[in-house]
Amino acid sequence: MLIGVPPLLGPDFLSVLRGMGHGDEIAIVDGNYPAAEHARRLVRADGLYLPAVLDAMLQVLPVDDFVPHALFRSTVGGDPDALNRVHEEMLAICARRAPGFAVVPLVGEAFYGRVRAAHAVVATSEPRLYANFIVRKGVIHPVRESDA
Repeated sequence: MLIGVPPLLGPDFLSVLRGMGHGDEIAIVDGNYPAAEHARRLVRADGLYLPAVLDAMLQVLPVDDFVPHALFRSTVGGDPDALNRVHEEMLAICARRAPGFAVVPLVGEAFYGRVRAAHAVVATSEPRLYANFIVRKGVIHPVRESDA
């Protein structure tokens, strides 16, 4: 256990997050997603649902503010405007943990291609369909000496 680190972020998960560089992406996917097939690095989050994993991750991972878009979600049946309950939960978590960042819907192969190129894939036990999310890692800006 660590102070200030959500306990569901185990050692392997933390190692992957720590090993990511600026601009690397990490996908969190539902239990139906072909994670082992698409992952360059696979993190198992068995028994955990996507919203809890996303919430924990956004507590320690900076979101990239050097690009226009750094948060992405899969779509419901290919409709970028459709939201199901899990998408609403993801949006609420992002509004709280990454305010000011838009969540961009990606349809089909655009989402799959981005997952395949991601630094890592976190496979959850989320049972709801289309519960998949990508975060692009940002930087932690240094404190200026004049601010200290």
